[in-house]
Amino acid sequence: MTVAIVLAAGAPAAGLPTGTGAPLADRLAGQLRGAGAERVHTVTGLAELAALVDTVTGPVLVTGADLVAHTAVLRHLATSPVGPTVALVLTDPPAAGRTVVREERGQVVDAGPGLPDATGVFGGALRVGADDLPALAAAARAAHAPVAARVSPGAVAGDAATGDATGAPTAGSAVDRLFAAFTDLGTLTFAHRVRLLVAHRVTDPAGLAAAEAALAGVDEDRAELRLSVKERDDFFTTYFVSTWSPYVTRVCARLGLTPTGVTMVSVLFAVVAAVLFGVGGRAALVAGGVLLYLGFVLDCVDGQLARYTRHFSAWGGWLDTMADRAKEYLVYAGLGYGATHAGFRYGWVLAIAAMTLQTVRHMTDAWYGVLHDEAARRPRPVTPAAGGIGGKLNAASTRVQADTGSVSYWLKRTVVFPIGERWALIAVTAALFGPLVSLVSVLVWGVLAFGYTGALRTLRARWMWVPVLDTVDATLHRDDGPVAARLPVVRPMGPLTLAVLGALGPAVLLVVGLLRVAGDGDPGGLRWWLPVALLVLLVAGLGAGAAHNGPLDWLVPAALRAGEYLFAAVVGVVGGVPAWLVFGYVFVLTVHHYDLTARLEKRQAAPPLHPWTLGWEGRSVLLAVAAIAGFAGPAVATLGAYLLVVFVASVVLAWVVLPARAGRAAAVPVRGGSPG
Repeated sequence: MTVAIVLAAGAPAAGLPTGTGAPLADRLAGQLRGAGAERVHTVTGLAELAALVDTVTGPVLVTGADLVAHTAVLRHLATSPVGPTVALVLTDPPAAGRTVVREERGQVVDAGPGLPDATGVFGGALRVGADDLPALAAAARAAHAPVAARVSPGAVAGDAATGDATGAPTAGSAVDRLFAAFTDLGTLTFAHRVRLLVAHRVTDPAGLAAAEAALAGVDEDRAELRLSVKERDDFFTTYFVSTWSPYVTRVCARLGLTPTGVTMVSVLFAVVAAVLFGVGGRAALVAGGVLLYLGFVLDCVDGQLARYTRHFSAWGGWLDTMADRAKEYLVYAGLGYGATHAGFRYGWVLAIAAMTLQTVRHMTDAWYGVLHDEAARRPRPVTPAAGGIGGKLNAASTRVQADTGSVSYWLKRTVVFPIGERWALIAVTAALFGPLVSLVSVLVWGVLAFGYTGALRTLRARWMWVPVLDTVDATLHRDDGPVAARLPVVRPMGPLTLAVLGALGPAVLLVVGLLRVAGDGDPGGLRWWLPVALLVLLVAGLGAGAAHNGPLDWLVPAALRAGEYLFAAVVGVVGGVPAWLVFGYVFVLTVHHYDLTARLEKRQAAPPLHPWTLGWEGRSVLLAVAAIAGFAGPAVATLGAYLLVVFVASVVLAWVVLPARAGRAAAVPVRGGSPG
């Protein structure tokens, strides 16, 4: 249940008549109901607000009584998927008593009157997640306390326009002081910027009239449709998809389709495209390229539809992340089969390499994003590595990103090989040249992009110097199992060095095995080298219990993924396992690891059955033992099937069973006063 609170203290405009004749505060209360609030309260002071918040158990939407905005602005704030706590940020000129904010990476990192280096003005409205309600109540009491201490004996209580509930004169709007105190508590708050729609804070009749005229000049529905498209996207998506996908979005909305339904259709398109790539023949390849493009359009439409209809859910966000990767890797499978079917011996090897490379890249992308978010939330300590080339690169990157639409801006966004460019490259090269050229193209551009982003991010990360893995469950996101938990800790070398060393063992043996295959030799003779490769891989486990607080330790999960996937490939080559079966096994591993990454990005707990997945080292030990015993093929198939069953069961538990139980347990009436 969403509760909305209109805080009228310190807002002289609250009683101004609007175009409908109703006072501004009353119209705002009606808009909050239109934005989805089930209960709306109007309070005249911070003490009253704190007492009310103490009785609420769900999200709360708080606004000042001086806000003039489209209802859609409030609805977007109430339904924003970026985080549980979100504040409205405007570009209005700062005014006396107003709180200004400083943002980094979409987060409000500081707020208060007269703040230096401000990036915006607090818009007088914020949505507070259930977990942050105690902080909101504490901030209300902290912002109220100094005012209460200045109450004169003759003060008149309840003056909503010029004082707090105590009647003391206020320094600016109460909602501004509330937000400044709320930010001082260190609460993670995301910024919600207004685009295309209108939102202003007013103080007098002239300002109210001007704001209402601006509202009337905007077609709210048309603006919402345009807002469904991401403000910043990649080159191919911007110019070859988003130019017409909003029309598809509107049709889907009118047909009553859900974002999840559109996601499923896009998966179907990708699966059919993969089959056509595998079948081969010019007609099939061209049809596959067209379907792949249309599937990508629908992949954009599902997000646009969610933003247009405001149908967001944790399940939908998780499913979209998982479906994107599953679709891409199924296409790699089709290309691998097609290349092999066309007579190329190593088609499946290229497909496995492309999937491994892309997964490792995505792991670095996800963890670098976490690193950046952490750096934005905390002051950067002064270290010998601080500043220098890393600081210069960071400043240069900021300048390029700010120069939207320039050649350097688009080059920077394109060179990193984002998903739109990947799908476009696959569609065009497969249709014109065939699966082999398509896979080689993906690998070449992917390696270049990985080298470029890896080098720059390493330099910038050393400048930021943030112990990012100290902020999460390192054991979970390393994907450690029972074996790693029992290994001794080697602290002097550091977990990243150990993880990289661990990946080198299977990498060397894999190269030797593939060279033997290329020379028509028998790679089975290398079977007795598997224990050596396994022992080298297990070196990575010696850092499991160490502190992951080095400037580059955000790379540890990616290094561990590379080590495990390479070892699975080694078992396949040495044990004579069909390449398509190795691809299937690594595919299941990527699904498991993307589940962990999606939960990290959505700030969710560990999968319910995570201990049953045995950990990267436990799975590798089982494969090694089976391969040495001569059962590599059955072991890969059995372990892959087992992990897939565990994953499906974990999904059912996480998204069906446990939420149903939590819903029944939370079915408790909300306490509080009568709606205002």
